[in-house]
Formats: sequence, structure tokens, C-alpha cells
Amino acid sequence: MTEKVTYITGTVLDEDTRYGLKELCTLCNIPAEDVQEMINEGLIDSRSVSPLQWRFTYTEIRRVQTAVRLQRDLRVNLPGCALVLDLLDELEELRQLHRR
Repeated sequence: MTEKVTYITGTVLDEDTRYGLKELCTLCNIPAEDVQEMINEGLIDSRSVSPLQWRFTYTEIRRVQTAVRLQRDLRVNLPGCALVLDLLDELEELRQLHRR
């Protein structure tokens, strides 16, 4: 009998590190234009006017990755993604309050 081996690869993100546009696009496998649309929709914050100076946190990268999955798997548009992400954030806050 042969064993099936599955390899999983990933990237460990540091919560204190800020990532640039190029890193965000690479980590989320999306073009810079999609990032601009997400900023315009309020999904993430650019913290700067110039794309060359944009810096993103681990939390924002997670939001982008979640939005990409929502769009791909459920065909949710960007305004819908923003709403879902905000509701997920509120749910997490409520869970944390309940644990206390």
C-alpha cells in the first residue's frame, strides 16, 4: 500500500511588522488594482497617500485574504465583503467580552 503525502506551505506573519504593497499583493495573490479598490471601499487603510509608502498590518492582510476568499468562493462583491468583515470583527469583540 502506498502512502499519500500532502505538503502544505505557508508564510508566518509577524504581528508587529508593516508590509508594503508588493508584499501584500504577493501574500494575497492579487494585483495592486484590487488593493486600491479595497482601500477605496474601506476594507483596509493605506495610512498614506502614495502607494509606494503604503504599509499594512497583519490584521489588514488577514482582512484582504478573507475578502479574496469571500469573492472567490461566495461571489460576494466588495461592499458585501466590507460588511461581512465588519460583522466578523464585531462578533470577535463580543466573544472577547463574553470570555471576561
